Amino acid sequence: MKNKFLFIYNELVRQIQRGKVQPGETLPSEHDLTNEYDTSRETVRKALNLLSQNGYIQKVRGKGSVVLDHGKFEFPVSGLTSFKELSDQLGQDFKTIVHELSLEYPKDGVKQHLQCRADQKLWKIVRAREIGGEKIILDKDFIREDLVPELSKSIAEESIYAYIEGEIGLDISFAKKEIVVENVTEEDRQYLDLLGHEQVVVIRSYVYLADATLFQFTESRHRPDKFQFVDFARRTKA
Repeated sequence: MKNKFLFIYNELVRQIQRGKVQPGETLPSEHDLTNEYDTSRETVRKALNLLSQNGYIQKVRGKGSVVLDHGKFEFPVSGLTSFKELSDQLGQDFKTIVHELSLEYPKDGVKQHLQCRADQKLWKIVRAREIGGEKIILDKDFIREDLVPELSKSIAEESIYAYIEGEIGLDISFAKKEIVVENVTEEDRQYLDLLGHEQVVVIRSYVYLADATLFQFTESRHRPDKFQFVDFARRTKA
């Protein structure tokens, strides 16, 4: 098998993320993993090194590969990544549940966010995102219908960005984002597995095409215990 170390890595990641191996416990030894996956010790070591680099384990002399607490998904704040792309990167089982897909005239708040006319129709898409069997993100998207004239439930279940870029040919370029913490709403309670949480982390995104046209406003509501919001910053001397 080509790149078997990646297969072993992904298998061990799934075991850790699904709680089969708890933080503080150790993974099987290199010898045992070599026998379990019928491979070389060098292949197993490459998989373990990748687990260590990505923060899943710490190698401790005399003890083995100790599993670290990795219960939160890293959400790249500065990036412009679709949920499907993020899920593929995480190696997680994911599902998108489309609760609403409709065309409507903009209400005052959304009209202001998108800077559009009152007679300019928008797509409204409400989707719950399920990772590992838990619904932990609620996305509410508003997209200009004059730029994206057709959408379907099947497209919304897969990747709207893949459709916009691949089928329509629009060039999605950059976004401005705002991050706040808010109390949960009745809509959150209806569509998310909140497990007693009374607040959610809300990311509001204003998404632009390459010609600087604002075409999408998104409100993405996250269960706070499942995410850590990360960014990369480089110091520039004045």
